[in-house]
Amino acid sequence: MDGTEKKVSSAQVVIVGGGIIGTAAARELSRYKLDVLLLEKEPEVGWGTTKANSGIVHGGFHEEEGTLKAKYCFPGNQMYPKLCEELNVCFVQNGILMVGRTPEEMETVRQYYERGKRRGVNVKLLSREELLRQEPSLSPEIAGGLYAPEGGAVMPFELAAALMENAAQNGARYKVNAEVINAWYDRDSGKKYLETGEEIIAADYIVNAAGLFSDDLARMFGDDYFSIRPRKGEEYIFDLSVKDLVKSTIFPVPGQVSKGILVIPTAAGNLMMGPTGDDVEDKEDLGTSLDGFQRVLAGARSLVPSLDPRKIIAQFAGVRAASDRGDFIVELSPNVPGLLHLAGIESPGLTAAPAIAADVPRLLAEAGLELEAKEDFQPRREGVVRFSTLSRAEQDELIRKDPSFGRIICRCESITEGEIVDAIRRGARTLDGIKFRARAGAGRCQGGFCQPLIAQIISRELGIPVTEVTKAGPGSEVVISKAKELYHGEVQGA
Repeated sequence: MDGTEKKVSSAQVVIVGGGIIGTAAARELSRYKLDVLLLEKEPEVGWGTTKANSGIVHGGFHEEEGTLKAKYCFPGNQMYPKLCEELNVCFVQNGILMVGRTPEEMETVRQYYERGKRRGVNVKLLSREELLRQEPSLSPEIAGGLYAPEGGAVMPFELAAALMENAAQNGARYKVNAEVINAWYDRDSGKKYLETGEEIIAADYIVNAAGLFSDDLARMFGDDYFSIRPRKGEEYIFDLSVKDLVKSTIFPVPGQVSKGILVIPTAAGNLMMGPTGDDVEDKEDLGTSLDGFQRVLAGARSLVPSLDPRKIIAQFAGVRAASDRGDFIVELSPNVPGLLHLAGIESPGLTAAPAIAADVPRLLAEAGLELEAKEDFQPRREGVVRFSTLSRAEQDELIRKDPSFGRIICRCESITEGEIVDAIRRGARTLDGIKFRARAGAGRCQGGFCQPLIAQIISRELGIPVTEVTKAGPGSEVVISKAKELYHGEVQGA
């Protein structure tokens, strides 16, 4: 289709990219009387780098002085408790431990301790004995460590979805399956134009939060002064039988490229180990490897020797949007008025996201955007029901009101039909969307039992044939048409 044949729409501010940065910016801008539109190329928000994020809310002591990473990380850390409480998102403040495996590494740990103290981070040094009392499963060879109790963990996809949901609740719009394929600036009108497969959107201001593809979008506008250098990280998830092996997120002393191989208690309760940090050419290289697994296991076992690879239930890779500057890029374009780049947001980008987003209105105001705060901004998102966390009395009352909460669909995670229906009504459209929002299919069997039942529920709730239900968008249909009869009817008892 030629660009002139497409319909033309408009928005005051368009955010390109629905990851944690884009959705956080959308919520922040929804505090003002603005027409805000977010574009995401995937079927759901949070499906780029955010989906594969480790979920760590960093302590704020890692980042080098004078960097934007240092500027935004600790303030972002301090914003998390209130943010997650407002959005009804799980936040586990389980603390960060950096351990020294040798006396030489302990000298480096002490340097990080001093750095943290200068920034106001709540940190303390632990001797080997104190460390092992706190985390008995750590290697007895460890020399000591640094503890930051205000570090924690969230579920990144859940947070991105909640941020966008709350932004929409406050008037922001968003479109999924809306990949930007072309963009340009009209100097006469001052308008910026974004072309998707369906339309052309005229914008007064653009926030470039396109992650791995932020440099590609910048070049469409003629900004070619930064590049994204993708860096892949492989991670491995254990089942819930080992969830109590460690309480805090365990860091080694960082290397030159990354923070190293970690042992990570997730907000969902699983342990995870990883990531690797390998520069790659392909921004969409999400494959795992035997070499990556062996490196991750060796690194994780140097911290926690009893980790058992037989307990691994899933593996995945994410690609970080590292910039050629080695730092975040948070700045207005020098060439295109009203174009704001939020690029190169690698680790600790998740932690920094709320603080970066809080700066977006100020930066756009510098570019000329007029801001008028809403008097009726609603910061709270309606709570998500997590059936397994309720008391028996609360469960009984909920089932009386809605019997769908009395039907367990995912046995591994004890997720009910009611929770799956709620996820669909909040925006889930795929099996992966259900998995990330409601955790159905995230357990030991990884959907082996519940996937057909979830497919039926999606089909019923969306009014589509079960053959159109996908795992992760077009091209990942899970039922072939000749097997449709195996999946006929509704969930038993529905």
